[in-house]
Amino acid sequence: MKSPLIAITAALLVLGATSGANAKGCIKGAVVGGVAGHYAGHHGVLGAAAGCLYGRHHAKEQERQQQQQSQANGQGKL
Repeated sequence: MKSPLIAITAALLVLGATSGANAKGCIKGAVVGGVAGHYAGHHGVLGAAAGCLYGRHHAKEQERQQQQQSQANGQGKL
């Protein structure tokens, strides 16, 4: 029972250190990664950190794709 609590606390500390714009995708990734890491050998904190990194990467990719689609449709920001 301690490990999930430690993983959640560590994830919240990591998120508190980042700005709101950089946390996009990190929360969901950290939660999923923390749970997966916990069940895959009691490495919840490591899983949360890796999940946060992956979630942020995935969010950036989606944002980039949306920008490309909006520019292709002639709706680019000026």
